[in-house]
Amino acid sequence: MSAAIIWSEHFMDYKWAYTHPMSPVRLALTMSLARSLDVLDGVDTVEPLPVDDALLTTVHSQGYVDAVRAISHGASSLNAPVLERLFGLGSADNPIFEGMHEAGSMLVGGSVAAAQAIASGAVRRAVNIGGGMHHAMKGHAAGFCIYNDCSIAIRWLLENGYDRIAYIDVDAHHGDGVQAEFVGDPRVMTISLHQHPATLWPGTGWATEVGEGEASGTSVNVGLMPGLGDSLWLRAFHAVVPSMVDAFKPQILVTQIGVDSHRDDPLTDLALTVDGHAAAIRALRDLADKHCEGRWLAVGGGGYGVVNVVPRSWTHLIAAALDRDVDTQTRIGDDWLAGAQDLSKTVHPDYARPPEATMGDGGDIDYVPWDGDGAAEPPPGVSEAAQRQTDKAIIATRRAVFPLHGLDPEDPRD
Repeated sequence: MSAAIIWSEHFMDYKWAYTHPMSPVRLALTMSLARSLDVLDGVDTVEPLPVDDALLTTVHSQGYVDAVRAISHGASSLNAPVLERLFGLGSADNPIFEGMHEAGSMLVGGSVAAAQAIASGAVRRAVNIGGGMHHAMKGHAAGFCIYNDCSIAIRWLLENGYDRIAYIDVDAHHGDGVQAEFVGDPRVMTISLHQHPATLWPGTGWATEVGEGEASGTSVNVGLMPGLGDSLWLRAFHAVVPSMVDAFKPQILVTQIGVDSHRDDPLTDLALTVDGHAAAIRALRDLADKHCEGRWLAVGGGGYGVVNVVPRSWTHLIAAALDRDVDTQTRIGDDWLAGAQDLSKTVHPDYARPPEATMGDGGDIDYVPWDGDGAAEPPPGVSEAAQRQTDKAIIATRRAVFPLHGLDPEDPRD
């Protein structure tokens, strides 16, 4: 195989509630769409690895793991307010459900299986669309995330021969849990492009968050204003991310591919299209090929257009990992569309917009490269004001972190 695609039907057990935005239907629809487009032809998916407390506690506290296990089976001695206050469990974001410990562990096992597949040399790339739970903290759940599979997979890589890992997070929400885990570790660079923290939970990810102590310069944050679309998002990405990856010289790229940046996502305010997602995914693949000898571990994440967005965007992710890129103008088959429409009836109406018939949205992914103070003309359809706002975000990040790597924040060549 050119890539390991991690999959288990048990990923579907990670199901909070009917009214909850994160429906596992998005995972089933992604795999069925990838199969319908022949992306997975001849590919045997890989099962998640077994997970025990020794693995979970490389990131999480034993007390937290014990609490999750206990409430999973109705055995907790703590009342609901205490569980929520101490462990973030039982809130509207993180309601308690039977088997949540096993369900969360299964996603961790998927991301560690992806890490092992790469570390063993069996493949250069691996994808776990079930992963990406980047908000979970050491001792509490947060933002729909029980266990932080991203951080645990990175810890596993650090313990198995890697000492320079770049984590890039393109979810609309800041990758706060991963940043918090490695904020003082110079072996891991975390880069997050997200909706501006003044406008979206969790309210972190400011440009001035650059890492601590000997890891100063290894937290990189780009906060982007609501309404920003493909061309400006790509302008910001290319103005910051390639330079940071080049400066850090990682051995492997770990990427969280949340797709809640889509213009139709019900929880966020960015305005990317599936075309923009595909362009971002391929840019990340190119960075891994250029800087990491192709070693690329990709996980899922946010995305609450359960039927109309996530399956298409993550099919592009699987296709990119397998070097089977799908044209965004590709027509989706009627059988899949009919099946998706039927399955959408099991999803809460707030998150069940009908499926789209093509693999893109007709988005314009042409962007004008950042040129410092050159005041380049924005591309068609982009206002000067929007480009100025984006450039403010770009220069804030560059000024905060580029000098820590000996780079000139004002020089677009750096």
